[in-house]
Amino acid sequence: MDTLEILGAFVGVFFLVLIFLILPGCRVVRQFERGVIFTLGKFSGIKNPGLRLIVPYFQTMQRVDVRSTPIDVPKQEVITKDNVTVGVDAIVYFRVLDPAKALLETTNYIYATTNFAQAALRDITGNFELDELLSKRDEISAQIKEIVDKETDKWGIDIENVKLQNIELPGDMKRAMAKQAEAERERRAAIIVAEGEKSAAKSVADAASLLARTPGGIQIRTLQTLEKISSDPSQKTVIVLPNELKNILK
Repeated sequence: MDTLEILGAFVGVFFLVLIFLILPGCRVVRQFERGVIFTLGKFSGIKNPGLRLIVPYFQTMQRVDVRSTPIDVPKQEVITKDNVTVGVDAIVYFRVLDPAKALLETTNYIYATTNFAQAALRDITGNFELDELLSKRDEISAQIKEIVDKETDKWGIDIENVKLQNIELPGDMKRAMAKQAEAERERRAAIIVAEGEKSAAKSVADAASLLARTPGGIQIRTLQTLEKISSDPSQKTVIVLPNELKNILK
């Protein structure tokens, strides 16, 4: 074999090695991922974002998303402390801090987190009365977050936030609350009207008291009233009694 044939054979072998060994071992890890490497089934490291090489046939890589991820907690039927059945659902935001733990400590970390959040949601909301459940959402959410975060820490997961979304009341409870709200609005309206009448009556009383203390005040006010009446021909005729006329003339 001459030199060219040897060189050609070497190039061919190189490309075969490239095709069967190097190219199958090329992996691209995106910026928001981490690659967990297993060598012959055993955890052997984590790959950061970029173009990464593994040993084909001996190593495998599983990608783990490390972004903040929201998961919906399905509606749960909960009996409150005052024995009212309500439907409550929530949303949980979590982030994978340790990709190796997330894969090694549980078979499905998203499913496990969702199920544990469901259980915590039922347990915590069942310790509150209905009025507290409606008015203390932030406090209840904080308690759920604390419990779920403590449990998922061993899976390398951080619970960033928990938010109660919908609290569904029974139909008869909704009607009762609507009637209560309507009665409260009517009560407030009646109070406002009464306060307005009270204020008007006080103003009239103050004016009458001032006129009574002012010499000739009542008579002047009477003349002003007569003047207004006389300017409109459609007004009724007013007859002033002699005693009143005497007082006016004074």
